[in-house]
Amino acid sequence: MRLATWNIEWFDALFDDQGHLLADTGWSARHDVTRRAQAEAVALVLDRIDADAVMVIEAPDTNRRRSTVRALTNFAEAADLRIHEAVTGFTNDTQQEIALLFDPDVMSVTHDPRDIGAPRFDAEFRIDLDIDATEDVIRFSKPPLELALRTAAGAALRLIGAHLKSKAPHGATNHDEIMRIAIANRRKQLAQAIWLRHRIEAHLLAGESLVVLGDLNDGPGLDHYENLFGRSSVEIVMGAEPLCLYDPHAAQALQRRLGATPTTARFFLQGENRYLQALLDYAMISPDLRERSPDWRIWHPFDDPECWHDRSLREALLAASDHFPVTLDLDL
Repeated sequence: MRLATWNIEWFDALFDDQGHLLADTGWSARHDVTRRAQAEAVALVLDRIDADAVMVIEAPDTNRRRSTVRALTNFAEAADLRIHEAVTGFTNDTQQEIALLFDPDVMSVTHDPRDIGAPRFDAEFRIDLDIDATEDVIRFSKPPLELALRTAAGAALRLIGAHLKSKAPHGATNHDEIMRIAIANRRKQLAQAIWLRHRIEAHLLAGESLVVLGDLNDGPGLDHYENLFGRSSVEIVMGAEPLCLYDPHAAQALQRRLGATPTTARFFLQGENRYLQALLDYAMISPDLRERSPDWRIWHPFDDPECWHDRSLREALLAASDHFPVTLDLDL
């Protein structure tokens, strides 16, 4: 079975309120990319990675008028994808939902946020973030998606799709504001990671096979505020033995803070006139799944030889999003 995670930048902007695909010459929410070009690029990439299920980060919005599931199923039909059913969970107000597109001939999937260990992701989490003897109340702006998956052959698997809060100091106008907002955002992100880790441990202690997929907006060594708090969100979510999740790219980055590491995202820094690459997207597995012949791949157009030499795939990856898909193959 092949699972994937992919943050598709502002996927919502490709649909109208009825969930119809806007594959026209109007501009998408990506710089200098039309809606048609982005839609065709996303379709081509999804076809090429050929996953049995894709955790879509920044999936189309759900609100009074719009439906994530309706938009994704319409897209799958228009692109003739075998992953043509969709499931989502607790909605949010950011126009960036988390959803799973999957092949119903291979698996059945349900939203299954059980009451275990820690509060559900649509509730509140209380934690003292700054050791002042006062609990802070944490809420997810994008509640993680907890799913129960069963393959056609009967194998059971738990999936959690996550998109943790960005650390970027949006709205800051001077150095002091940048520092204040960045530290506050990192504190909230670490609290979300701790909450997520509590839920992960509950599933692992119950003996369940688990895959955590998504954009953690963090990685070891990505900013200097990490030293202030001691650990990155990635390290918190992965945890420690014997209940440690595993992702080889995260493990490599943790071991080589000063060396080259894999990357899954590429952003243009306008003020510096250059691109920044970062490892933000992960597919972490429970200890038992490491015995299931796991194989990971980052579909990076410049780092993966097959993606580089296939011009149509390379161009589609660059047009579709500022993140690249991560796939995980498991023998289930």
